[in-house]
Amino acid sequence: MTSPHGTAQVVVAGGGPVGLMAACELALGGVQAVVLERLAQPTGQSRALGLHSRTVEVFEQRGLLDKIEHQAPVWPKGHFAGLRKVDLTKLAGKHTYALMVPQSRTEELLAQRAVELGVEIRRGHEVTALEQHPDGVTVTVRTDDGHYRQPAHYLIGCDGGSSTVRKLTGVDFPGTASTVNAVLGDVQILGERPQARELLRLPGGLFGMIPLGGDRYRIVAVEFDAEPVARHIPLTVPELRETAHRVSGTWLEIGESYWLSRFGDASRQAAAYRVGRVLLAGDAAHIHFPAGGQGLNTGLQDALNLGWKLAATVRGTAPDGLLDTYHTERHPVGHRVCMNTRAQLSLMHPSERITPLRDMFSELLDLPQVNTYIAEMITGLDVRYPMPGIPRHPLVGARLPALLIHTPDGPISTPQLLRQADALLLDLTDSGAPGDLAKPWHDSVRHIPARLDAQEETTGLAAALVRPDGYVAWATADATDTQGLTTALSTWFTPDATSIPDATSIPGATSTDEQEGTR
Repeated sequence: MTSPHGTAQVVVAGGGPVGLMAACELALGGVQAVVLERLAQPTGQSRALGLHSRTVEVFEQRGLLDKIEHQAPVWPKGHFAGLRKVDLTKLAGKHTYALMVPQSRTEELLAQRAVELGVEIRRGHEVTALEQHPDGVTVTVRTDDGHYRQPAHYLIGCDGGSSTVRKLTGVDFPGTASTVNAVLGDVQILGERPQARELLRLPGGLFGMIPLGGDRYRIVAVEFDAEPVARHIPLTVPELRETAHRVSGTWLEIGESYWLSRFGDASRQAAAYRVGRVLLAGDAAHIHFPAGGQGLNTGLQDALNLGWKLAATVRGTAPDGLLDTYHTERHPVGHRVCMNTRAQLSLMHPSERITPLRDMFSELLDLPQVNTYIAEMITGLDVRYPMPGIPRHPLVGARLPALLIHTPDGPISTPQLLRQADALLLDLTDSGAPGDLAKPWHDSVRHIPARLDAQEETTGLAAALVRPDGYVAWATADATDTQGLTTALSTWFTPDATSIPDATSIPGATSTDEQEGTR
C-alpha cells in the first residue's frame, strides 16, 4: 500500500544520532524529514562514549550543549594508538576537551530536539526496498502491521555499517576485511577492579576497562591475527570473560551485563556519498576500527554538512552543484579517519617488531607540534574545506571561531548567531561595503553589522561569509577589500530572490512563523 502520509520531502533511514542530527538540520532549513527506524524502541545501550571538541562546538552552535554536557565527565586528554598522551587542552578554541557522553544519551537529546522541530519519527519501520526515479525515491517499509510504500523527494541512508540503503543503491564499499577478534561489554564488575582505562597493549592483544560509574565498566579485549567470530553470533558473558583472560591474564568477576557486542577492524568507505537522490552518512558511508572515538563524531559532522545543502536543494534555493559538494567535502574526511584508525591499530599490534616503532611514536607525541597535529586530527579540528577561487585568509574553509561581538541589538556570541542555521555575512567594517555587495542575496544570507568586543583576539577579521554549518566561505582582514565575496555568494547561495519559490508552497514545508515557533 502507498503511505497514507503522502509524499515526504526527505526520508531518513535510521534513527540513531546521525539520522536524527540530519533530520534536525533539515528542519532548521525549513524542510520536513520523516525518520524511519527499524527498532521499535531505543536500545538504551551506551555504545559510543566520546564527543570531541568539534562536536561540542556544533552542539553549542545549535543550543544543545547545556543538556549534553550536564553531568558529563570531561576528558582533557585523548589517546592515539592507546597512548593517552594527546593533550586536548593545548588546542585552539573554546572547547579544549572531550565529553564522556553515552551514545544513548546523545540519541535521546537529539530525538527530543527533532520532535520539537516537528520531525516525524516512526519506530519499528524498516526500509526493505527502494526505487529511484528522476523526481524522487520510493522506499518499501516493513512494520509489524505489514508493508507500505513511502515516496519522497530524497532519501538519506543513516542505517549503519550494514546499510540496507547503500546495498540497495548499489554503492561499492571497498576496503579491508577484519583481521581481529574483538569483544566488548558494559557489565557489572564484582570484587577486584583492575584500573586499565587506557587500552593496554599486552602480549595477548589489547585490554581495557573504562569506568562508566559505580560498579559498571566497559570491558574491551582484542585478539590480533585471529579468525573473527561472525558478528551475528551473540556474545555471552563467559566468552567475554574468557577472551579478556586470554588477552590480559586477569579473571574478571562479572555480575549483570548491560550490553555485549563484537567488533572488528574492517575499514571500508562508500565509493560515492551521493547517487542521484540517495545520500549516505555516518557508518553507512564509512566504517573503521573504533580508535580514538572518531566514528560517531565523524557521522554527526556528515549530517551537519549535508543538512543545509539538502534543505536548500529541496526548497529550490540551491545553486547548481551544491548537493554534489557533500561528497566533495566529506569523502576526504572519511578517508582520513579510515587511514588514521588503521595506522593506530598497526601501532597497537602486540608483535615485538612493532615495539620500537611504537616507542618512537610515543617520543614524537612529546613534541608539542606533533601532539597538536594528532589532537586536531582525531577531534576533527583540522578539517578545512576547499574554497576554490577565494582569496586566502586563515579562516577561509575553517569553522568560524567563537567570538563575542556587539550588534545594534546588543552583545552576542557567534555560536548564538548560528543557532538558526542560516547563512551569515558578519560585517565588522565601518563602511558596510560587504553588506551592500551582498544585497542581491538578502533572502539567503543574513547581514550582521557588528563590531568585535575589545577583548577579542583575532587573526585580523573585517568581514566573513559563514555557511549555515558554521564554516567560513569567504573572509577578509581589509575593510575595503571585498574581492572574492561575489564568487563565494554565488557558489553557495542563489542570488535572485524573485526566482526562489515560496517555501510554504512545497508540500510539507513549514512557514517561517511556524519554524520560529519551534525553535
